[in-house]
Amino acid sequence: MQVGSVAGAVLLWLSAVSVQAACQRDQVDLRGPWGEARFGVEVVDTPGGRAMGLMYRAEMPARDGMLFVYEHPQRVAFWMKNTLIPLDMIFVEADGTVSHIHQNAVPGDLTPIPGGDKVLVVLEVNAGIVETYGITVGSQMRHEVFLQERAIWPC
Repeated sequence: MQVGSVAGAVLLWLSAVSVQAACQRDQVDLRGPWGEARFGVEVVDTPGGRAMGLMYRAEMPARDGMLFVYEHPQRVAFWMKNTLIPLDMIFVEADGTVSHIHQNAVPGDLTPIPGGDKVLVVLEVNAGIVETYGITVGSQMRHEVFLQERAIWPC
């Protein structure tokens, strides 16, 4: 085997490994003019899981979050019933574009927090994360839930 073909095979293998590493069920990546960030996530994609969310949890590690996944884009609203920690909510459309952000949701507050009409996923993180990183509307999310042919930042 020639050196060029070995190097080509190694590059092909490395690119395949990096693509696989780019999207994992238990993490999301966000990027924008502010930079990039990665969060470990717990995915909730059933009605029961979404209804329970982060209720009754006293804490969450700083670089973690909960990713709420819906079957199709839809109108969503959240509240903080039985939620003990303040949260930032990042609402994302089907192509991975952040369409709305709600910062510092108050624990226990029953006021609905609307996220928009075309939301496919919502990322909840500890309050202050959005400000710390500078995450903005228009930022992009990467996760395996987004259909690759429609994703603005595919895996």
